[in-house]
Amino acid sequence: MKIKQVMNRPAVTCPSNSTMDNAARLMWEFDCGVIPVVDAEGRLEGILTDRDICMAAYTQGQPLWSILVSSAMARQVVAAHEEDAIETVEGLMRDHQLRRLPVIDDEHRPTGMVSLNDLARLAAHAKRSGVDRELVQTLAAICQPRARSLVREGDGVASIPIRA
Repeated sequence: MKIKQVMNRPAVTCPSNSTMDNAARLMWEFDCGVIPVVDAEGRLEGILTDRDICMAAYTQGQPLWSILVSSAMARQVVAAHEEDAIETVEGLMRDHQLRRLPVIDDEHRPTGMVSLNDLARLAAHAKRSGVDRELVQTLAAICQPRARSLVREGDGVASIPIRA
């Protein structure tokens, strides 16, 4: 089965020269937490998450309407091709610990998004097989906590030191 059969479409995109308030509005209106960022020709240039927006506002101390999407988007994007097999996409998500992935066409234009939810729904409708085992491994790998450099742990509580 190809990923284009289970992905969400169309891809909700945002131009790289747009401002963060526009990106946030798109996320709100389309109930999504990630948006592929495109160049003037509509080709994938980056990706922006709701967390990127929050952190840009926090670190730059500016209102969202004055912060460009290009200043906070991730420029190194892992993407799937719409003709990729589901197993290939699961491998990308597992290897890179990604919960959501843009899907592109031959011209590198976003055509959709695939998420853990899409894969879980697919597995729920499939008969029990090796696919189930593979999906569980994918979910476990993606959800594995990453090391935190500034986190202190004690008495079962993790905290980040506050700078004065």
